[in-house]
This record gives sequence, C-alpha cells and structure tokens, in this order.
Amino acid sequence: MDALSSLITRQKRGERSNVMGKYGKLDRMLMYLKILGLEEQVASLKIIHVAGTKGKGSTCTFCEAILRESGFRTGLFTSPHLIDVRERFRLDGLEISEKKFLQYFWNCWNILKENITDALPMPPLFQFLTVLAFKIFVCEQVDVAIIEVGLGGTRDSTNVIKQPVVCGITSLGMDHLETLGNTLGQIALHKAGIFKPQIPAFTVPQLSEAMEVLQERAHELMLINAGLAVSLCKCWLQRTGNWEKIFHNDSQKSDIPEAFRRGLSTAYLSGRAEIVYDTFSKYYNSSAMEENSSGNLIFYLDGAHSPESMEACARWFSSVAKGNGKVSPSSLSSLRNFGNGCARHKKDKVEQSNVISKQILLFNCMEVRDPEVLLTHLVNACTSSGTHFSKALFVPNMSKYNKVTSGTSITASDGTSSDFSWQFSLQRIWEKVIHGTDPVVVKSTMMNCTVSLPPLEFLYEDAFHCSTADQRLACSAVMPSLPQTIKWLRDCVKEKPSVRVQVLVTGSLHLVGDVLKLLRR
Repeated sequence: MDALSSLITRQKRGERSNVMGKYGKLDRMLMYLKILGLEEQVASLKIIHVAGTKGKGSTCTFCEAILRESGFRTGLFTSPHLIDVRERFRLDGLEISEKKFLQYFWNCWNILKENITDALPMPPLFQFLTVLAFKIFVCEQVDVAIIEVGLGGTRDSTNVIKQPVVCGITSLGMDHLETLGNTLGQIALHKAGIFKPQIPAFTVPQLSEAMEVLQERAHELMLINAGLAVSLCKCWLQRTGNWEKIFHNDSQKSDIPEAFRRGLSTAYLSGRAEIVYDTFSKYYNSSAMEENSSGNLIFYLDGAHSPESMEACARWFSSVAKGNGKVSPSSLSSLRNFGNGCARHKKDKVEQSNVISKQILLFNCMEVRDPEVLLTHLVNACTSSGTHFSKALFVPNMSKYNKVTSGTSITASDGTSSDFSWQFSLQRIWEKVIHGTDPVVVKSTMMNCTVSLPPLEFLYEDAFHCSTADQRLACSAVMPSLPQTIKWLRDCVKEKPSVRVQVLVTGSLHLVGDVLKLLRR
C-alpha cells in the first residue's frame, strides 16, 4: 500500500498531475505495456470497454455476471475501491486473492522500476493499476475482460485498447467539468473517444446534445444499465462466435437467455444501493431477529455524487425505506446484515411493525462538487416520494485522497478534525435547501464553535418546528468524526429501541467505503 500510495501525483481531486517526462499519457501506457511484454497479449484480449458518467460500474458488473453465468472465465476491472484495492480486480466474480495480487503487483513494480528514466518515470496510480489489470487478465487467461474507463475516454489510461470486441457508453451527465469541459457535448466527445473503427458500440437513452455527439440510436430496455449490459454481452457473444454455440437450444421467442437472467439477478456492486442492517447495538438472539426484526439501525449506502445519480438514489431510498418498493437487481444481492464483523444475506423484506421510523441523512462530498445542487436534487426527489429527513449529519473525511488502502489497513484516528469549515458550509446549505433561506446563525460563529457530539435526544427531537430564526440549528449537526458518529447512532438506538433509525449514506464513495469499513470492524 505504501508503494502504491507513492504513485499518487496530486493531493486533491481536481488538481493537475505533476508527472513530468517526454511522452504523453497514452504513449507512456504503451511503453509500460511493452516493457512488461504485454503489448501483443493485451491486443489479443477479448474486451468489453465501457465509458460514461453514471452507471459504468453497474453496467460492467452486470456484463461480468452475465458472461460468467454463460460459462466464461471473466476478468473485471473497475474503480474506485471502497475498502480494499483488490476490489478493482475480479476474476470469475471474486476479487483477486491477496497471494495473486502480491505476485502480479511486485512483478510489474520491479520490472518497471528497473526500466524507468527521466523521460519515462513510474506510472501514476491509475495508470499502474490499469497496467496491473492487463497483466492479471493476460496471465489468468480470461475469456473476456470487462474494462471500466477511469475518467473521460479519449485520454483515459484504458484507451490503449485498440480492438475491443464491443464498446458501451452509459448515461452522460455534468461531472468532472474541470477535466472534460462544461457542456454535455464536450463531455460526450471525450466519452466517445473509446469508439474504434469497425467496432460496434451501444449506448442508452441520452439527452439530444449528447446523443448527437455519440451518433447512436437510443436502445431502451427495462433497467438502463442492465439493458446496456445485455446488449454488450449479446454483441460480445456474437462477435466471438459463441452465441449460437451456447444458446442454440434457447427458445427464439425468449427475450433474454436464462444465463443472462441469472447474471442480472446475482450481480453485486458494493456501495451502490446497498442495505446494511447493523446489529452491533441490538439486544437479541439471532434466530429471534431473523424471524421478528429487521434491526433498529439500518444503513442505506449509495455512492451517488452527481445530480442525476442523487435523484436516482433518493427514489431508491424512498422506496426501500418504506418497504413497499421494488428493489433493483444489484440491491437484491447486497441486502446484508453486519454484526461484529460478520456478514450474511438477509431476507429481501423490510418487516412492518409498530415501531416509529426516522430517516437520517449522513452526508459528505468532495469540495470539487456543488453541494447545493446535490442536496437540492436529493431533497426534492425524496419529498416528491413522501420521504422527509428528521436530521442531517455532516461528517469530516476519514479516508485520505493520497493514501491507498487494503482491507487490513489501519483506519484513520478517531480523533476530531482540526478544520470543519467544509462541514459547516454543507450544514448551512442544507438548512437553506430545507427552509428556503439562509440560516441567521452568524457564519463566523458556526466556524469557530467547538464540534462535539449532540445529546442522544437530538436525534428524536421534532424537527418540523425548527426554523432559520432559531439560533440553534435543530434540523442538522456537524459531527466530530465518522467513527464517533457511528457509535453515537448505535447509542441512540440503544436508548430508544422502539424507534427504527434509517440512515442514508451518500454524496461520496469515500464516505460509503469508510462507513462499510467501520461497520465490518
């Protein structure tokens, strides 16, 4: 992890990389592959290449599951990871073992170290991980490699792929503006950079500005990312000569082969529409809980961080929190129960009882985002679905942007941050979104006050009567740290077992990953 962290070339997202040298990014990528002897072998991989703003990860995950269920050895490369860097590399649906990861990692690391020059320095983090993915998939002799673009398309490190079997573009939106441009057309142009001559490409329904750039007809099937995955997999099977061989006995009238259905129903992507029942603070015996209770502290985790994905997150949360909505295929298999570090699948059902439910927002986002836009989309979508947050909690970062982690990495100290200015800004924006006007609390007072945990009663106070005229913000709180926030929520549930606390964790994949890591302790 220290070696990988040394490859990070910027302290914050949005900053320019300080990599110097004679060659451009893609030229360097080709040279790294050549040094490792992978140039021709990568060209022989049968690749599905996927770019887009939203849904890249789920589309790639659906593709992997479909083709694995169809009998192929699969390799999947996605980003970012939530807890362990090995999550980025999956073989046959499972993240690569630590033994294999270390073997391939040090092989690539040592060879590249021996060949670096002033003109060709060590690759930055994502370039190294991309090269490592190619190394793994070549050596493991996968039948299909599903590769998710990191950022953009044209100049992305993965775009050394010259002859994919098929390309896909997921939904496009306004994100990474500092890199890709500030219009949908400019962003679409970057994403379309993965298209190759004579290679089929598929996309989903897009706004006209994006669709004109992509020059593709909309292809609409059910759930958008699943529909795109079906198209990509069918095209891959046809172009590799496997469609007739595998599905010749399937009914021609069937819309989707059975193997596709199995793949779609079992695909799982952590941190996206994931439900975790926390049992740490619950007094129960396991059999009684399984039959009679869903647990009184439930986390709903979704790494949404764009306006469009925030709306989708809000609709999903409103639906599943009430227990009366359909659950997406990805969340069917991610419905989990964590107790003292143990995870097990649980019934896809939120039990209805006489307990009172309170919806709580746990939020943070990167400073390159526009939190007012994100929170406005979240609140409006939830309100239109009849969901209202009792409280909003804003927490400081725990993960460091310049540090790569594994599942065994030591979690950052539980000590409080020295700077809460961003969290107070988020809180002020939240109060403005909720009430329509800026809170009257003097900004300097908010910035200079001591951050401490609120009393347990704060969670259960009636927030409907709070107003911006109060000197006390009754609808929200800035919390001293994420670990203390989790403990505080558990203490609140212990205090009032008759109340079910439903916590939506969103705004940042880093936040979602940190919460998952703490719940698994």
